Amino acid sequence: MPEPFVAYMRVYEPLSSFESPRYEQLSEALDQGAVEPVGVGAREQHRWLRSQLSVRPRLLPGEGVDGTAREQEEVLVLHPEDVPAEAEEPVGPGPLVCPLDLRGRAAAALVGFLGAADPPLRAAALPMPAETAKSKASAVVNELSSSAVHVISSTWTVPLPWFAVVDPEQRVVTHDERGNVERVYWRTPMSEARRRVSRAHTVTRNTLGEEGPPKILRETGRWLERFHPHSAVELDYGGLVRMMSDEDLLADSSAADVHSIVDAMELGHTTEVGERYEALRDFWADLAAHERYN
Repeated sequence: MPEPFVAYMRVYEPLSSFESPRYEQLSEALDQGAVEPVGVGAREQHRWLRSQLSVRPRLLPGEGVDGTAREQEEVLVLHPEDVPAEAEEPVGPGPLVCPLDLRGRAAAALVGFLGAADPPLRAAALPMPAETAKSKASAVVNELSSSAVHVISSTWTVPLPWFAVVDPEQRVVTHDERGNVERVYWRTPMSEARRRVSRAHTVTRNTLGEEGPPKILRETGRWLERFHPHSAVELDYGGLVRMMSDEDLLADSSAADVHSIVDAMELGHTTEVGERYEALRDFWADLAAHERYN
């Protein structure tokens, strides 16, 4: 089974910034071994399938048949030196941890699915009545009200406003033992991510109004504000590298193009904005179209 075609934006917070009992839970998860980011989508997919194929199917991964959280938390980990910075921006102290929050993320996704799917699809996909599933999933989402999930994801494509979070020059491309592109990602200190998002939101809102990209930037900025200021932010193409050629990945300039669009908007260069946006839209629309063929 191929890795899911999912891209991620993640926040890694200093472990020391968590309070009990969360601190102890994450420390235990770290002692058990951090999850490798390569293949994390396939790992989460496997956990979901395992929950659905058990003798008594569970609504969400990471919980028992009674609906309570059962499985141990899993984390990704970074160290401050893994995060490039434009200036002396504080990151850390290490280790920086990113809880996968799989049960909560799955619950939020299920609530969205129940609101958008047609009744026959809901009936085929759920092991219980839709209203019961919605009530249970909503309760799990409400448990997160005092915190925020550390991972947000996008299937089949990367929302263009996400590129405003990162420095285009800080892209990292890694290869597997056969020389194929294995991973594409950016990392940045939280303070720089917030500053970039704030500027991009102001510029795009003044040009486009409140909807569309400005709305995504506003929501992204609010999400980032919920974390420790000395955290790190990561944008990861995740499983999307499996549906893109190495040539396209190496030539991809999406982050630089988004920053150039914001600069052009600020200067009032409407022709450049239109040309760059159209090229980006076409590139990512071609990839997103794979969902219809799947």
